[in-house]
Amino acid sequence: MGAISQKGAEFLIRSRLADAEAGDVDALFELGVTYSTGRGGAPVDLIEAHKWFNLAALNGSTRGQECRAEISVEMTAREIAEAQRQARAWLSVTGYQRRAA
Repeated sequence: MGAISQKGAEFLIRSRLADAEAGDVDALFELGVTYSTGRGGAPVDLIEAHKWFNLAALNGSTRGQECRAEISVEMTAREIAEAQRQARAWLSVTGYQRRAA
């Protein structure tokens, strides 16, 4: 990946993270899409993708539920457990409050 692509991916992820921390459920979902597809030059990482889809699903996103289920078939039980652990850690660190579905 070139330096320009890398910077674009980093900017995309940083901006969506800020939106996610502010309570934007769509940003949670978009982070999942970014990591599951490598959108914007981001690395494909199914554990990260599952984490973000899971967080979106917890906040009422049916698209998040669907995408989480789709990528789960490509993951091991350990990878899914790690994604869930990371989602819990993110909730704990950010103090993010689950929105009513």
